[in-house]
Amino acid sequence: MPRSPFCTVGKVNAMRGAFLAMLVLVACSGTKPKAPVVVAELFDPQTCARCHVDHYSDWAGSMHAYASKDPVFLAMNRRGQRETNGALGPFCVNCHAPMAVRSGTTKDGLNLETLPASQQGVTCFFCHAIDDVKGAHDNPLHLASDGVMRGSLPDPVATPEHASAYAPFLDRDRPESATACGACHDIVSPKGAAIERTFAEWQGSVFSHAPGGTTCAQCHMPQSAELKPIAHLPGLPSRRLHSHRLAAVDVALTDFPDAANQRKEVQALLDSTLQSALCVENLGGGSRVQVILDNVAAGHAFPSGASQDRRLWMEVTAYNGANVVFQSGNVPDVHSPTLNPDPNLWLLRDCMFDPAGAPVSMFWNAASIDGNELPAQATFDPADPRYYKTHTIKNFPSTGGIVSPIDRVTLRVRLQPMGLDVIDDLIATGDLDPALRAAVPTFTVGEALEWTPATAKSVYLNRDTNEYVPCVTTTNLNVQADKVPAPTHARCSP
Repeated sequence: MPRSPFCTVGKVNAMRGAFLAMLVLVACSGTKPKAPVVVAELFDPQTCARCHVDHYSDWAGSMHAYASKDPVFLAMNRRGQRETNGALGPFCVNCHAPMAVRSGTTKDGLNLETLPASQQGVTCFFCHAIDDVKGAHDNPLHLASDGVMRGSLPDPVATPEHASAYAPFLDRDRPESATACGACHDIVSPKGAAIERTFAEWQGSVFSHAPGGTTCAQCHMPQSAELKPIAHLPGLPSRRLHSHRLAAVDVALTDFPDAANQRKEVQALLDSTLQSALCVENLGGGSRVQVILDNVAAGHAFPSGASQDRRLWMEVTAYNGANVVFQSGNVPDVHSPTLNPDPNLWLLRDCMFDPAGAPVSMFWNAASIDGNELPAQATFDPADPRYYKTHTIKNFPSTGGIVSPIDRVTLRVRLQPMGLDVIDDLIATGDLDPALRAAVPTFTVGEALEWTPATAKSVYLNRDTNEYVPCVTTTNLNVQADKVPAPTHARCSP
């Protein structure tokens, strides 16, 4: 693979020398320019903040800005370097602080906390200098060294601050933009396991195809309704801005700008991801609870990303009057569902295995994975059998039935972006501050459901028993549609 012009310190120094001759004025803080700056100063997001106030404010509270400050990332990288005797090298930091790697200021990320802002996180410059994507995973992005800031506008207005150009890799309405995102959101471990597959999942979904497709940025960088200039400069036309918060699943665990809004946006995104239904089936001498989930809005599997560390599970509780007659997944927020001895637990995540097939907890040891995530939609055509492959159903209990009569059932879909068992593992090795454990959230995905005979207004016919099953849903899920059994793990237990 051709190397980036930022790959060696010598080339970086030569590039910076060339940049010294390319002086540009930054005048956004007043009517007169302050002092001329070199294009190399665009490495620092604070330089961008002088003109692009709204974009910077969004980015400063995003996980892109937090990427190299995240204590879980720092702890994992520190432990990985130690346990591999340094062989892990720039594997993690190549995506979490790519400018530090490409500028030669770090080789392993162990000195990140001493580096300047221009080398921290996924910076404005790193994204807006992309001019090519030379692979599908582990950050194969190529950055231009011409000082041109690339963006989504086909008609950028010339300004004295920096040269501007259109690039499809920054255009949320072009599929090329997904390849730029996918460069760091598809990761293959040093031992060959596809430990993050978000881009590949999107490629295999209907969302990657036109018409009706959706790129990464169309979901994670929503466009504003109002028109306004994209920079605080006189005479610029009004445009539609798009958010640079990039909300997804992960959140900041330490004091960080706009953290409260970050969590609100994550919750809003989660609430639109799934459709769900809760049913109770009469077995003649007993009954069983059924949960139907449809991954309707994620343009990839759910959960996605670092699925080996995520914990998504169903909390089901059945009552007879005030008495609990069945429960599964009733895990306090301060616990991990993996530690719950529950034979009926519906837990979605990846499990990892070493070359010999033994389970491992840390990605640098992973040679293979076993996942049971909800698949992404394959088609928008209801006449296509693949349309129903996302309609998943699971019985509670897994076998048999509940003998006691049921008059009320509740369901919550629960998510820990980072499983507390993973957090505890990092604490146990001394790599993570125990005080951070309390900051890890447990989200409820979507609206909690409550089934009663009175609220169960949706019904489907069980073709095996020829009995009608009453269900409750607050979404557009069609409970009568075909359903498939919930995906299971082949090689691991909760």
